[in-house]
Amino acid sequence: MGKLRLFVDRLSQPSRAVVIFCLANGIDMEENEVDLGKGDHRKPEYKAINPMGLVPAIDDDGFYLFESHAILRYLSSAYPGIADHWYPADVKKRAQIECILDWHHTNLRRGSAGLIVNRVIGPALGRPLDEKAAAECEALLKASVKKIDALWLNESGPFLTGSPEPSIADLSLACELMQVEFLGEEFKSELVNPHPKVKHWLAAVEKALAPHFEDVHQKLKARAVMFQKRKEHGDSHPSSKVAAQSDL
Repeated sequence: MGKLRLFVDRLSQPSRAVVIFCLANGIDMEENEVDLGKGDHRKPEYKAINPMGLVPAIDDDGFYLFESHAILRYLSSAYPGIADHWYPADVKKRAQIECILDWHHTNLRRGSAGLIVNRVIGPALGRPLDEKAAAECEALLKASVKKIDALWLNESGPFLTGSPEPSIADLSLACELMQVEFLGEEFKSELVNPHPKVKHWLAAVEKALAPHFEDVHQKLKARAVMFQKRKEHGDSHPSSKVAAQSDL
């Protein structure tokens, strides 16, 4: 059996979730960078693996799969020794995880990605700031964080649905929220601090997945700092690698 091959860009929220999962579970894998800033995701050889031209994707001994939630479900089920808490065998617990993952794409992700596209990437590409779209996405992002706090965090445990251990839903949502690093520490604090349960949950995810969670986010954090410095100096056209986020 060949080694699992990942195709990722660590600036991508879903890519980071898949990389962290593999590292945390000791899955023997080969990480292949698909540099979005260089347009690697548009090359024919990559589209042969993922015809959607997005990241992440995997090649598991000739089995190609894309969409991060599908990849996380597959890895949780196909690889031996993966702890049950990631994707529980109990049908009701698993259904709760599925519920959160389905909600993620049309709420938290739409708010987070949309806000960054309209407030960061658009201006970086020289487009006029779409403040109306940005405001709508910001409202959705804030409402989504409030929903996480109200619906899925409780005193039973530090993770979503009160679990004592993280699931693939915890990993996906935490990586999504980390993307707001592009908007600066002040915005991140304003988003998270009104919700202490969310703040403690993020800290619990990082601690449970140490050192991988922090390590895999280094590229994002470095790029976010670079962008903020350029912004402070009035450079409205930061690196094309930041602009490439619109392709995620």
